[in-house]
Amino acid sequence: MIIFGVKYSAMEIAANKISLIDKLKAYLVFTKFRLSALVIVSALSGFLFAGGSDGYQMTLLLIGGLLVTAASNGSNQIWERDLDKLMKRTERRPIPMQHMSVSEGVIVVGICLLIGTYMLYQINMYSAVLGVLAFVMYVFLYTPLKRITPWAVFVGAFPGAIPPMLGAIAATGEFGLVPGVLFFVQFTWQFPHFWAIAWVSYDDYKAGGFSLLPSREGKSKNSAFQIAVYSLALIPFSLLPWIMEWTGTISLIIALMLGIAFFLYSYRLLVTCDDRDARKLMFASFLYLPIIQFLYVFDRLPGVMD
Repeated sequence: MIIFGVKYSAMEIAANKISLIDKLKAYLVFTKFRLSALVIVSALSGFLFAGGSDGYQMTLLLIGGLLVTAASNGSNQIWERDLDKLMKRTERRPIPMQHMSVSEGVIVVGICLLIGTYMLYQINMYSAVLGVLAFVMYVFLYTPLKRITPWAVFVGAFPGAIPPMLGAIAATGEFGLVPGVLFFVQFTWQFPHFWAIAWVSYDDYKAGGFSLLPSREGKSKNSAFQIAVYSLALIPFSLLPWIMEWTGTISLIIALMLGIAFFLYSYRLLVTCDDRDARKLMFASFLYLPIIQFLYVFDRLPGVMD
């Protein structure tokens, strides 16, 4: 039997049940399965918001998007395998722990990328192009830039914001204002989201040679101020679907309330510069995005994009 490019005999499988389970777990960690699943939730919201309803296309989008994202995450771990050993949050990843070889990782990445891209291509060519573009930008631009400049966060925000755009284009088959607005909302959200993570994990990132907060001073008032500015900017940007008259009054009220609450978390960090407040902002950002995206879906005005 061949599993993810690794050959196992029936006797080996029977005798090494635990090691096989551990191997499968290693693949899930290597591809960051939970994170990949969260990413395709954004793609699903874009698909539904743009009027997508075909179950087959939705399945291709979810599985194809999951596989391409998994390939991106795996490539990141291959690229940073020596750095992962230096950080507590990554030292137990499969390659540093020698639960997976580099060549095995390359095979997994290749299989995920090829199958995922093919599935997206079955929807339409633009979906496949966006999937590959997100992979290339994340792996070959964002990943190496992380150790060079804090501007890596700006570069990484582009592939990070592609999922809702990809979902919308999977539904419509064309670029347009709707995919662009969905992209822009997620693009803006990523700055306070990722900087909150960079603040919480500052010492660990520093051990790996990463400096990803917006200020050279690291965890400072300057960094906290920029986080607050982007959180404040997210409020009017999140209202764009309502301004464009794609959603109703419910979106206006709830998006406004969510935006203000999110900003208050960032303002609290600006006042205290405390790790606990950065952690609260980080968790708030995880909740904010899926809520706002599916708020758009549920409050989409009938006939707007049908």
